[in-house]
Amino acid sequence: MGDWEIWARPDQLPPAQDWTTWLVMGGRGAGKTRTGAEWVKAMVFGKAPFTHQSYGRIALIGETLGDARDVMVEGVSGLLSVHSKDERPNWQPSRKRLVWPNGAIAQIFSAEDPESLRGPQFDAAWGDELAKWKHAEATWDMLQFGLRLGVQPRQIVTTTPRPTALLKRLLKEPRTVTTHAPTRANLANLAPGFLDTIVRRYQGTRLGRQELDGELIEERSDALWRRQQLDLLRVEEAPVHLVRIVVAIDPPATSTKGADACGIVAAGLDGDGNCYILKDKSLSEVSPTGWATKAIALFHRLEADCVIAEVNQGGEMVTTILAGIDANVPVRSVRANRGKYLRAEPVSALYEQGRVRHVGNFAELEDEMCDFGLDGLSSGKSPDRLDAMVWAVTNLCLGEQAEPKVRSF
Repeated sequence: MGDWEIWARPDQLPPAQDWTTWLVMGGRGAGKTRTGAEWVKAMVFGKAPFTHQSYGRIALIGETLGDARDVMVEGVSGLLSVHSKDERPNWQPSRKRLVWPNGAIAQIFSAEDPESLRGPQFDAAWGDELAKWKHAEATWDMLQFGLRLGVQPRQIVTTTPRPTALLKRLLKEPRTVTTHAPTRANLANLAPGFLDTIVRRYQGTRLGRQELDGELIEERSDALWRRQQLDLLRVEEAPVHLVRIVVAIDPPATSTKGADACGIVAAGLDGDGNCYILKDKSLSEVSPTGWATKAIALFHRLEADCVIAEVNQGGEMVTTILAGIDANVPVRSVRANRGKYLRAEPVSALYEQGRVRHVGNFAELEDEMCDFGLDGLSSGKSPDRLDAMVWAVTNLCLGEQAEPKVRSF
C-alpha cells in the first residue's frame, strides 16, 4: 500500500499543533475519504507522525448506516482498501464493526440515530460528511460524551462544507484545526472526463465553489434574505402590547423516521403594523400528537389569538388533531395554492421594508432563510421553519391569500 505519510498531500496529514478535532474540508473527489481512512489506520497501529500511541476503540459515523458501510468501510478509498492483506481488519457487517488483528475495534453509526451513540465509549472517531448529517447537533453531542477513553481522545471530520450551525461552531472552537483541498488538487486520481464535464461546467458558480472548491458559502446569491439584513432587524424584546399574536404550523406529511420536521413559529403584530418573530419551536421526527401539543402549549404561553395550520399534507386531520388536544383553541386552516418561493417573496419584501423584526436569535430558522432560493434549500430538504414563519407573517401583515376558514372548536 506504500507509506501514506510520504506521498500524501500536506493537507491530508494532521497538523502538528495540539488539537482535539481535525476538520478536513474539501471539494468532491478531493481525497477526504482516503484522508479519514488513513488517519484511522495510523491511529490503530500507533504510527508516527500521526500518533505516539495505539487507539483501540473507534467510532465511525456516516450520514446513514449505508453511507458508513459503502463509503467509509467498503468504498474505493475506505478502510478495507487502505490496508495490506496482513493488516486488514475483519469486517463483521451483522455486528456493524471492524476488528483488527491487534484487537482494535471500530463501530459504525448513523447520524440518523443519535441515540445509538449513547452508551459506547471511544478514544477516537471519524465523522464523514458532517454537513449533511440529519441530526447533526444531537449526533455530535452524543459522540462527544462517548469520546472519553485513553490519554488524548481525538476525532477527524471529513466533509464538503455547507453553512450549518454545527460546522460554523466547530470552525471557531480553539481545539479545532482545519485543512482544506479543492477537487483540482486530486485530479490525478480522478477520471479525465470529470474535469471536462463537471469541473469546467460548475467552476466559479456558487455550487462549484461549495462542491468543487470546498468553500464554506454563507449565503446564496439568489436567497431571499441576507444575514446582515437580519442582524439589523434583530431586537432584544418585543413591544409589551401586541395587537395580535399567532402560532403557525407547517406539519409534516408523515411522522415516520426521516420525515420532514414540523415548523412551529410564533409571531406578533404591533399597533404600527410591524411584525415580530417571537419563537421558533419547530420539531423533528415527532408524532402528530407531539407537534400539536407543542404548538398549543406555545399558543397558551403567549396568549395567542389563533393557530395557523397548513392543511395541504393532512387536510382536516390537522385541525382534528389540534382539536383533540384542546378544543377551545381557534384554528385557522390555510392551503398553499402557490409554490414556496412565490409565497415567501412578499414576506421577504416586508423584511426589506424593515417591517419584520426578530426577537433574539433564531439560528436554524435564519439558516433556512439565507439558504432559500429559486430551487429551495441547498440541501434539498423542506424549509419547514421558513414555511411556518411565512404563514405567520402573511396572516398578520398581508391577509390570507388562500381563502382560509376560521374554526373554533
